[in-house]
Amino acid sequence: MTGASALRPLGGTGIAVSRITLGGAPLGSMPENFGHEVAETDAIALVGEVLRSGIRTIDTSNGYSDGRSEERIGKAITRFGGLPADVTVITKVDARDGDYSGERVRRSLAESSERLGISPLPLVHLHDPEFHEFAAMTAPGGAVDALVDAKARGEVGHIGLAGGDVHEMRRYLDLGVFDVLLVHNRWTLVDRSAGPLLERAVELGVGIVNAAVLGGGILADESGRATNYGYRPASADTLHFIARMREVCRVWGTSLAAAAIRFSTRDERIASTIVGISRPTRIPSTLDAAALDLPDAFWNELEGLVPSPDNWLDARPAR
Repeated sequence: MTGASALRPLGGTGIAVSRITLGGAPLGSMPENFGHEVAETDAIALVGEVLRSGIRTIDTSNGYSDGRSEERIGKAITRFGGLPADVTVITKVDARDGDYSGERVRRSLAESSERLGISPLPLVHLHDPEFHEFAAMTAPGGAVDALVDAKARGEVGHIGLAGGDVHEMRRYLDLGVFDVLLVHNRWTLVDRSAGPLLERAVELGVGIVNAAVLGGGILADESGRATNYGYRPASADTLHFIARMREVCRVWGTSLAAAAIRFSTRDERIASTIVGISRPTRIPSTLDAAALDLPDAFWNELEGLVPSPDNWLDARPAR
């Protein structure tokens, strides 16, 4: 394989991933987040097309649409005739009704394995722990312990950490038990909140996956009407610089969306970039964006338009 389809090592896990990972969140149908419904038949067909493409990694989560994302991916794999040997499906454990206990983690793993039809699960992330008390999550017998124990028993191959707030993520990363780090919305063209966190992951030899590089859709919006970045209203400065970046991209003959994807895939620290895709027609354009060839002058011009840190999602200082 070459270009965007070439497989890369995911840290020290021994797992090989493609530069682009299919983001499974839209597949369960989340119109409140993505602006449109996705029928089950369409989701299954999309995954089938992905399995025939250069995308060899799929990301989902127990909690996406109450398990529908995993269910649809599992059905697609069955319809395809089984999971190709070079494809890795990554999922996440999730709380349910506020319960993020060790027992909930064990149930989450069992649910995901059954829906996907995969055992053992190759890589499972602790998902969004920042919304729960760190002391409870890391207590003996708690969520982190349950995930570590599942790895020790061979129920999962590797464990990862997936979340938002980089200051909270650093606390979990420093536990030294995670093999992979997934960040979202915080290492993009316009938000560099995750910079120190990525540096720490590299120090620890932890594999890095980058998600939500389109900022929830605003960096894919050519109309300029979108005003939310990372699920919250963007600052006036951020909107201003996004508009300027969009014009720079047009001058250079590309799109802001393509540049946003390539920003991530050109970073050698990042093993794979997760992009949510719900229409087969977007597969080729996403792979093309992942291998976009533009000179340093283009990237330097965009770099001069990055909003100041006080506009980033995690602008507050670390504790």
